[in-house]
Amino acid sequence: MLPLGTVLFPSGVLPLQLFEDRYRRMIVDVLAADRELGIVLILRGSEVGGGDLRYDVGTRSRVLEAREAPDGRWSVVVVGLQRVRVDRWMPDDPYPVADVRPMPDLPGPGIDSASYRSLESRLRRLLAGLTELGDPVEAATFDLADDPALGTLQMGALGPFTSYDRQRLLEADLVVERCGILDGLLDGAQGVVDMRLGLDWDAGGPAAGSSR
Repeated sequence: MLPLGTVLFPSGVLPLQLFEDRYRRMIVDVLAADRELGIVLILRGSEVGGGDLRYDVGTRSRVLEAREAPDGRWSVVVVGLQRVRVDRWMPDDPYPVADVRPMPDLPGPGIDSASYRSLESRLRRLLAGLTELGDPVEAATFDLADDPALGTLQMGALGPFTSYDRQRLLEADLVVERCGILDGLLDGAQGVVDMRLGLDWDAGGPAAGSSR
């Protein structure tokens, strides 16, 4: 298990730099086995040095690339596979290990295509506005899965959300629950963007001289 300060979602790709001795040993063991490891968000503490508290819901991932540098540092790229729940943490000896089980979505009400695509459209508008403001965000030209179960998780990775809010999305057991969280996050973020764009307009900023 690899505790980090960021959330990895299923289908998401995450580059890593591993330099601590324990994680250098871990990646060697992972590559010698099934090339899979769990990624979990740190609740309290640091990525370096150990002693951290961790969330119990994370993502099983597979190593796509792994290169060792001459100084022993590893450059690794992983892709998220599925959500997992930690049943039991083992002692860090020398790196974190846990018993985990898959965490599929629970049966329940789904979301209709129109509502799903509305969330997608709102996310595109939000990212386009942030790009206009010069913020470093994902491009608004992303592709989403047709399945809302995966697509709502992908939106969590694409949106300008905090690690805490991304963890809320990762932990949500129902697609409709994730949609509700996304609805609130998009609404709040869009309000801030609209205010900032309005201020730029009034101040003769980037939007000055254009028609909207």
